[in-house]
Amino acid sequence: MKRTIFKQILISLLLLNFLTGSAVIGQTTRTVRGSSGKWGTPKNGCQGGWSGVVNFSKTLKDSLESDEPGIRKAMDRIKHKTSRNYDYAARTVVDGTAPQNPVVNSKVAFSDTDLSWGQEKVFDTCNSRENGHWFIIEGTDDRQTQAQAEGPARSFNLSVDELNGSYSFNLALPDAKGTFKREEHTTRSGHCQAKNNLPYDRSTNEAFSIKGETFSIAGEKLNPQNPDHISGTKIWGDDGKGQVRSFIYQVTWRFTRCPQKLLITELKFEHPQFPNFEDWKAIEMPHGTIDGNRIKVKAKVLNMSAEDKYADLKIVETYKGDKYNYSRPDEPLPEPQISFKIDAGEEREFEFIWDSDGQAWFDDGRPHLFHRIKAELAEAGKKKDEKEEMLHIAPKPVVLAHGMYSDHNIWDPLYQNLMGDRHSYQWKAYLVGGKPQHGAMRMGKWNGTDASFYSVYENAEQLAKYVKHAQLESNAWHVDIVAHSTGGLVARLYLQKHMPVLPDARPLVKHLIMLGTPNGGVPCIDVMVAKLGMFKHDQRPLKELTNDEMLDFNKYVVNNGGTKLSALAGNPVPIVCGGLEWNDGFVTVKSATYGVAENGEANDFNYQLVNAKNFGNFVMPHLVTGPKRTYPLPVRNDPTDWRRWQVNNGNFGANSGSRSNGGSDLLTNAYSPDNAYAGLFGDSVTSRISGPNAAAIESPFTVVEQTFAKQLKIGPRQTVEIDMPVEAAPNLGVTLIADPGVSVSLLDPNGTLVSRSLASSPLASQLLRMLFTLKPVSKSVWKLKIENTTDLEQSFAGFSWSLEELPK
Repeated sequence: MKRTIFKQILISLLLLNFLTGSAVIGQTTRTVRGSSGKWGTPKNGCQGGWSGVVNFSKTLKDSLESDEPGIRKAMDRIKHKTSRNYDYAARTVVDGTAPQNPVVNSKVAFSDTDLSWGQEKVFDTCNSRENGHWFIIEGTDDRQTQAQAEGPARSFNLSVDELNGSYSFNLALPDAKGTFKREEHTTRSGHCQAKNNLPYDRSTNEAFSIKGETFSIAGEKLNPQNPDHISGTKIWGDDGKGQVRSFIYQVTWRFTRCPQKLLITELKFEHPQFPNFEDWKAIEMPHGTIDGNRIKVKAKVLNMSAEDKYADLKIVETYKGDKYNYSRPDEPLPEPQISFKIDAGEEREFEFIWDSDGQAWFDDGRPHLFHRIKAELAEAGKKKDEKEEMLHIAPKPVVLAHGMYSDHNIWDPLYQNLMGDRHSYQWKAYLVGGKPQHGAMRMGKWNGTDASFYSVYENAEQLAKYVKHAQLESNAWHVDIVAHSTGGLVARLYLQKHMPVLPDARPLVKHLIMLGTPNGGVPCIDVMVAKLGMFKHDQRPLKELTNDEMLDFNKYVVNNGGTKLSALAGNPVPIVCGGLEWNDGFVTVKSATYGVAENGEANDFNYQLVNAKNFGNFVMPHLVTGPKRTYPLPVRNDPTDWRRWQVNNGNFGANSGSRSNGGSDLLTNAYSPDNAYAGLFGDSVTSRISGPNAAAIESPFTVVEQTFAKQLKIGPRQTVEIDMPVEAAPNLGVTLIADPGVSVSLLDPNGTLVSRSLASSPLASQLLRMLFTLKPVSKSVWKLKIENTTDLEQSFAGFSWSLEELPK
C-alpha cells in the first residue's frame, strides 16, 4: 500500500499542465530501484530538463480520373480529372535548460493544392434541319492555399514515468497565416444561343488562417540502457488499401536529458528527379535510390547555447548492427568533414554530395542494399552528438533487348527472378517491348513479313524510348543493357547515335553485355543473299547481316560513349554453312567477339545464351561493380577444347532435333541427348578436335560445290517435297531457315530418311538449322520434305554444301 501511495505521489509530480501562452516540461525524480529494474543515479551537475526536436507532418496525395457515358446517350461523355496535394509540416525545438521556463519554438509550413478539371460533351441539334453537333462545357477549378508560422507553440507537455519505464507527450502547434487563391474558368461551345457560349471566369485571393495541429504520443517505452535519451517515430492514418485516400500523419521525436548544446536535429537524403539534374527530391523509404545517382546528404545542426560555437560535422557509413558486416569500421563518405562556426541559437543546414556509383554492391559482389548513414558532430575534437538514418541503394535497372525473330518474352520471367535472387527485387529488369507504349523493337518474323520489321536504325530509336522509360519509372540516371543476338547491334547503334550526354560526365549506360551478337556479321546469310540471291523481296532483317552491310555498320558505329562492352559467344557447333568454324548455330565465335576485348565463351546455342547458367557465369560478373570499381568480377568460361561438345541440355531426345543417320539407330538414343550436335556430326570431328589438333577445326577448309538453293512459301498445314540435285562428295549438308513450327527431312534417292529437323524441337529454335550425313554421296537427286505444322503461311530457304576433307 505504501509503495502504491509513493508511486501516485511521484507520478503527480511528473505530470505537467498546460499554461496559457507558455509550456512546461516535466521533470523526473530518479530512484535507485524502480518497478522496471535498476536505473542508477542522476548525473552529477545535471540540473536541466529534457531538450530535443519534434517533427510533425500531415499529408495527402490523391488523384482521380474518370470518363463516363452521358446521361442520355452512351456517345455523350462526362470526364473529370482531380488531384490534391496537401502538405502540413512542422518542426518544434524544445530547450529545457530551465525546466520551469522552457523555450518551445515551432516552424510551420502548410500548402494545399486542389486541382479540378471537368468536361461534358453532348451530341445534339439546335433544329431539325441539321445533322447534329457537339455541345461542350469545359471548366477548371484550381485552389491553392499556403500558410506559415514561426514562434512559440501553443502548448507542450512531456511526462516521463521511470517507475513504469514509459513516457508521453503532447504538442499544440501555433496557428499559421497565409493566403487562399482560387481560379475558376469555364468555356462553352456549340450551344444554340450565343449568350450560352460566353465564358465564366472568377479569381479569388484572400487572407487565410489555419488552426495549429494538436497531437499526443502516449505510452512509449523508455530504453533502460539509455534512459537519458528518448526517441521514436509514429505513423497513422491512411494505409493505402482503400479506394479513397485520407491523411497520413507522422511524428518523429528525439529528446535528451542534460543534452549537449550542439545537436543534430535532422538527417535526410535527396536525389535529382530525372530528367532534371538539379531538381532535388526527398528519397522516400523503403524505395530508396538507384546506384549511380547523386545523393545529397542534408544535416541540420542546432546551437542551443547562449554563445557562438565552433564545430566539425562529418558523414560516415556505419556497419554497427549489420548482421554480416558488424566488424567493419565506419567509412567516411568521400567528401571531407565540414568545419564551421554557428551562432548562439542558430540552426543551420549542411549539404554533402555523394556519388553512389557502385554502392549497391560490396567489392566482392555481395549485395549492399541497406546503408546506415550517420552524421557525427564534434566540438574541439570531442563528439557532441550523432544521428543515424537508413538508406536503400538498389542496383541500376537492366534494360533487356531481344534479338531477331524474338520478342521480350525471351527474358520473362527468368531474368527478373535471377536479379531478385542475386540482390533484391529492387533490382529491376526492363524488357524492351514489355510495355509497348514506351517502345517496342520489331525484329522480324519467321514467315518473312516485312510489315513486322524495323531497320536497326528504327529499332535503336525504340530502344532509346525504352531506356528513358526505365529511367523515368525508377528515377535512375544510369542503366545497364543486356542484349541478345541482333539486339546487341541495336544497342551499339543506340550508344553511338542516341545515348545522351549526362551532366555528371559519365555514360548513361555503364555496361552493355552482348549475348551471341553477330558483330562481324553472319557468313551463312552472306552466302544466301550475296551468292545465291535469296531474300530479294522479304526477310529484310537477314539482309542487314551480310558482309557488305556489316562492313558499313562497323565503319559507322565506332563510338560507345564510354560504355564498357563485353560479349559472350556460344561455341557448341563446329560447322557453319559448309565451313569449319566454331559457332552457336547462328553466330561464329569470331563474329560474336569481333571488336570486343572483354569476351567469353559458353557451350550453348544462340537461344540458350540467355539462360541462368550464363547469367551467373558471365552476365552477373559484368554487371556488378562495387565502390572500388573492380571490373569485371571473376568470369567462369565454359571449356573451349573438345569438351565443348558436352552441351548441357537434356531436352534433346532421339527425335527432338537434327539427327544424322549413322546406321540402324536413326530413331534411337544412339547419341547422348546432352551431345545433340555431336550426334549430328558424329566422328567427323570428335576424334580430331582434342589435344594439339584442337585449333585445326578453324583452319581454312575446302568446300565441294553443291548447286542446290531454294526459297519458297509453304501454306498452313501443308507438306511439300522438292528435288535437291546432289554432286558427288564425301558428305552432304543442308543449311536452312524456317519457322520452329516447320519440320524438314532429308531423303536419299531411295526415299530413305537420312536426317531431319523436327518442328518445335529445341534445335528448331535455331535461326540456322542443319541437316547432315557423313556418308559419301554420288551425283543424284535427293529430296527435302517440308512440313508446315502451323496455321500460318511460312517461309523456307535453304542450300546444300559438302566438305571435301575434314582436318586430321
